[in-house]
Amino acid sequence: MITPKNREYRAFEFGISDEEKMIVEGRAVVFEQPTMLFKIDGIEYYEVVDRHAFDKADMSDVVFVENHDGTPGARTRNNTLQLPILDDGVYPRAELYKSSKGPAMYSDIKNGIYDRMSFSFTIGKDSYDKQTRTRRILEVDKVYDVSVVTFPAYEQTSISARSFFEAEADKERMEMRIREEKKKRLELLIDIERSL
Repeated sequence: MITPKNREYRAFEFGISDEEKMIVEGRAVVFEQPTMLFKIDGIEYYEVVDRHAFDKADMSDVVFVENHDGTPGARTRNNTLQLPILDDGVYPRAELYKSSKGPAMYSDIKNGIYDRMSFSFTIGKDSYDKQTRTRRILEVDKVYDVSVVTFPAYEQTSISARSFFEAEADKERMEMRIREEKKKRLELLIDIERSL
């Protein structure tokens, strides 16, 4: 599967709601709630998903897979995976009994082999608040998959999101160095004027 380099991943918890239909569901996204994603040089960086971020997102063919790869256990195209957007978030619901892969995935979930989920997506538009060090996701471009995962995205971190925050941290470091250099030059000029 060819995937965009800027794909990002976020983890969420889930539960089993119907054993007969092998239904797995959870809340993949929480709107308007700051979440600390990274700590770089002791500084915390946050992310908030805007309430309307998924309004125009392409969710026409999202698959339910293991570790963001492999044979789907459910899919939006055949309505075995639904992604309802409610006032406070996105709530994936997968019916795993209709696919050949689904029952094995359900068994692994039920037996605790997988205890977290993640979804992958690309961002269409975002903003960054330097004061609060918070990235706001304004528009999600496309959702690719919902996945049961061995290691949750928030623990292993998304390369794309990490690079975003590291770039912001680099900008802050550079601004601090420039301010320190200006301060040193000013102090040097004051010292020179005093000595004259």
